[in-house]
Amino acid sequence: SRSACPRHSRNLRHHTPPNMASAVATCAVPVVRARQIPRPGARKTSRFSQIKPRPRLVPLRAIEAPANLERIRITTPWEDAQITLKEEFGMTEAEISAAGTLTDEDLSGAYETMQLCRDFENECNQAYMAGKIRGFMHLDNGQESIPALLHNAIRKTDLKHSYYRDHCHALACGVDAGAVMAELFGRDGGTCRGTGGSMHIYDMDTNFQGGWALVAEQLPYAVGAARSIRLDKHLNTGEAEDRIAIVFVGEGGAQNGRMAECLNAAAKENLPILFLVIDNGRAINTFTKDVAQNQEVFNQGKHYGIPGVLADGQNVQDTLRIGRAAINHVRTKGPAILQVHTFRFNGHSPADPEHERNRKDEKKWARAECDPIKIFETSSDVTRVDVGGCTARAKEEVRKALEFANASPPPPPTLAAFLEYPDLSGAVDYSQREPEMGLAKAAEVTAATVNAETLVALNGRIDALRAMASDAKGISIGDAVNLAILEEMVRDPTVVAHAEDLQAGSSYNIPANTQQAFGTLRAADEIIDEGHFIGKALGEAMNGYRPIVELMNANFGIYGMAELSSAGNTYATTGGQFKMPMTVIGAGGTAPNQSLGAEHSQPFHAYIMGIPGLKICTASKPQEAYGLAKSMIRDNGPGVLLLPVKLMKTKGPLTVDNFLPLHKATLQHVASDESIANGKAVTVLTYLHGTKESEDAIAILKTEGFDVDLIELTCLKPFDKATIETSLKRTHKLAILDESTRSGGVGATMSALVSETLFDELDAPVLRLCMEDAPVPYATEMEKEMVKRASDLVIGVKSMC
Repeated sequence: SRSACPRHSRNLRHHTPPNMASAVATCAVPVVRARQIPRPGARKTSRFSQIKPRPRLVPLRAIEAPANLERIRITTPWEDAQITLKEEFGMTEAEISAAGTLTDEDLSGAYETMQLCRDFENECNQAYMAGKIRGFMHLDNGQESIPALLHNAIRKTDLKHSYYRDHCHALACGVDAGAVMAELFGRDGGTCRGTGGSMHIYDMDTNFQGGWALVAEQLPYAVGAARSIRLDKHLNTGEAEDRIAIVFVGEGGAQNGRMAECLNAAAKENLPILFLVIDNGRAINTFTKDVAQNQEVFNQGKHYGIPGVLADGQNVQDTLRIGRAAINHVRTKGPAILQVHTFRFNGHSPADPEHERNRKDEKKWARAECDPIKIFETSSDVTRVDVGGCTARAKEEVRKALEFANASPPPPPTLAAFLEYPDLSGAVDYSQREPEMGLAKAAEVTAATVNAETLVALNGRIDALRAMASDAKGISIGDAVNLAILEEMVRDPTVVAHAEDLQAGSSYNIPANTQQAFGTLRAADEIIDEGHFIGKALGEAMNGYRPIVELMNANFGIYGMAELSSAGNTYATTGGQFKMPMTVIGAGGTAPNQSLGAEHSQPFHAYIMGIPGLKICTASKPQEAYGLAKSMIRDNGPGVLLLPVKLMKTKGPLTVDNFLPLHKATLQHVASDESIANGKAVTVLTYLHGTKESEDAIAILKTEGFDVDLIELTCLKPFDKATIETSLKRTHKLAILDESTRSGGVGATMSALVSETLFDELDAPVLRLCMEDAPVPYATEMEKEMVKRASDLVIGVKSMC
């Protein structure tokens, strides 16, 4: 019988409906104590010893539905939920009573919010059909109990990270309805001035931080936001002590590996974050049960000691009570999961043909039997609400929103280009940029948060590194960057660090001594997934911090391509609201005789060239590595600093306290006047290991009367036309020694830009000495054919002259 359930199932594993169309199924389900809150004076036990082998059984009820439907409604009565809250959340009777007591004001606010969301989304649908809203749009009809909860229990100071179905979340969190509608219309009066659109609603005033369009990408960003709350408390720089972060994710998105990583991070640091799982049972055309072995997302946290609870999203009163209890737990104790079981009345988007099996039958039934607004209107609590007044106010707010959106002008066409970087090229003297809190306050905070003896030892280490820099032997690239990081972290307490193996200095000493000096909050050792901690850094950067991410090997950044892309996009996509002062540093590139094989020899620098908003720099010597790192940390936009993996221990001179521009290439060698006069000079563009290879080639070429203007591309992006143009006016010939592939490589981009903008200065075609379009092999004999070096440049320069 379909009305029977396995003993240890909550009927969410497959959402199997009852067998009889008119029967109400009741199923015994376990409540396992995931984390017991110890009583004062109680003996401490391990996290695993708190899990009880014999769970209590609580009835989970399913509502009658036609037999052919794939999804049914469940109920989660408040009296049953209280057992979970006591057993798993450790809540007291007083806490449960506070969460469960709904005033007339609570109910009126919830009902009006639901009506506002329903009317707003209906008008969005009409505007979409009329062509006023374009692109993708995802409506929230049927899920209005969730914004009702937000309106009731989430505060302005809380940090909110939503996903692409974000309109109603924004409205419930206090974002102006007119600004949201204008954003959907692509108008200058929109929340993001028309740069974001439907899937990207941001509002700095209400701390509404997205609107993120890639499924589950918002999870680590929200964890980073939660870390910023912990950091604020640690530094005593924050606002209300009980602020929380809240992140919305679908039950499908919660199957993403990012969820497990973020639950681990939240538990490890006891972060104030609520994972709100919106469970509507389907993707675009796939039922979640078809791909997920277990849909009990609220139980995912048990492995990490994070409690979870399930709520029937069609019953707004139970959603409010259960949700408020979970939110209170996060405010006072630590992370939690709230899974809300809902029905989505519309397709994934207006373009969705809704081909899922029995989907149209389900939608018809759900609209009649599972509408949270109708269900509330048939409850006894409706008498406590001025239904007419709430409905009228909601309709009027939507009317005004449409009026505002229609009257708002389009944004200026030049806005997108203007918003590429928070700090325009050449506009900032980084040596003069103070911490946001001011130098005096920053020094005070550092003194208050770093042990006095530790600070003395740290300054001693900094002095020792500075002494290396002035010594005749020089300082290594790794130590030069480590010096820059330590100086900036002492100077500005909002500078934080993330890396694998951080406490041991990673591979090249770049983050050495940071955790020992500043602790695990400001210097975090990370799990082996760069996307995870790049994502956390993004969330921190949106909330007043300047994170540094060290990649150990730059190619590991491939794991974080989505996060890097969003970091580059965020300032522009938010209409210039959220800066992104994030620095990513990694040793990479492909050196001759590197013998690392294909995966460690990839041109990561070429892969990220197409990401808008990133400033991408390289350094082959300690002087440039230090000066670029210092400037990049103080820049208000995202930057990537790439270093030569095989030269990290190479020593050279360094002038301390230097700040290099992030938009300029560096002229490392000037061709002799004689070689210019004889037509035997060539401009060479290169970077990373290519700089040393070029210097070796120059020594050979000069013995035969040839010479080179050697330009190190210390800035890969933006393009430094001026420096290259000055050299080409002398040599009129260009060769590029490139550590990336022929197709889509850095050299391809530079060659195209020179040909497009400086064609008249060229007396010959650009010569590209690059890797061929094949994986870099391990064996030296094959590798020599793939990776260009000094000998290839010597031949190339001679051939051009």
